[in-house]
Amino acid sequence: MKKITVIGAGNVGATCANVMAQKELASEIVILDIKEGVSEGKALDMMQTSALLGFDSRVIGVTSDYSKTANSDVVVITSGIPRKPGMTREDLIGINAGIVKDVAQNILKYSPNAILVIISNPMDTMTYLALKSTGLPKNRVIGMGGILDSSRFKCYLSQALNVPASDVQGVVIGGHGDTTMIPLARFATYNGIPVSSLLDGETVNKVVADTMVGGATLTKFLGTSAWYAPGAAGAALVEAIIRDEKKVFPCCVALDGEYGQSDICMGVPVVIGENGWEKIVDYKLNAEEQAAFNKSADAVRSMNGVLKEMNVL
Repeated sequence: MKKITVIGAGNVGATCANVMAQKELASEIVILDIKEGVSEGKALDMMQTSALLGFDSRVIGVTSDYSKTANSDVVVITSGIPRKPGMTREDLIGINAGIVKDVAQNILKYSPNAILVIISNPMDTMTYLALKSTGLPKNRVIGMGGILDSSRFKCYLSQALNVPASDVQGVVIGGHGDTTMIPLARFATYNGIPVSSLLDGETVNKVVADTMVGGATLTKFLGTSAWYAPGAAGAALVEAIIRDEKKVFPCCVALDGEYGQSDICMGVPVVIGENGWEKIVDYKLNAEEQAAFNKSADAVRSMNGVLKEMNVL
């Protein structure tokens, strides 16, 4: 019987838990938050949909009691403050670093074998922090960002093509930031047909640009970070782990020479299964794509440097 914990009962965490419950990814899903009553209320609300939606997963809400998370197979960390309009992911680092480090250490007291899925922003840096501060094997720390960015890429491509998003393939690598992500237009296809042969260059460039500001666009509309797609993306990653699906997802993982980078966590295509991320897939980037990836790495490394300046690492 599988057990999943979600840390943070905000919009993203609650959506992720709700999707996982509906998909029955575990017999028990625990939602933990520091705000009294919020996780309990949201868990009860979800449970009251179980008879209507026909799922048997048990959702439990707790306030700051990590003992209730014991023996979790996968832990999703969404905790931290969300982005406000005009705020970059980089602005969040000072506040969220302390939260994520504390959460990861508390989780491992009770679930030493858990796989950690990081959604907290700035996600690349929070993934690096979780890896370095816990000393976990690198395959057990995974940042979700590339799955979300790729979903947005496929959404914009499907709208430009006027076809179902499920028929579109597209992948985004690099950092999970408005200026650091790299939508790989060269690899985008519609049922095997290269998108570049179906759309003109200007349209493809617009899709790429819209993808890169996908999160900021929603923040501007909503006044806070998005939650439906991020929550669903987190659930998709957990599903691939729990069900040992061996799916290829772009995720933020530790690089040790792959894609020309080391001592950094960034988005690259990986095989996801019961052990976490199991293999990095080499897309054999061309010179322009590799240059963009290197530039993205420089920006992520600069953010990681803030952790050292703040003595968080």
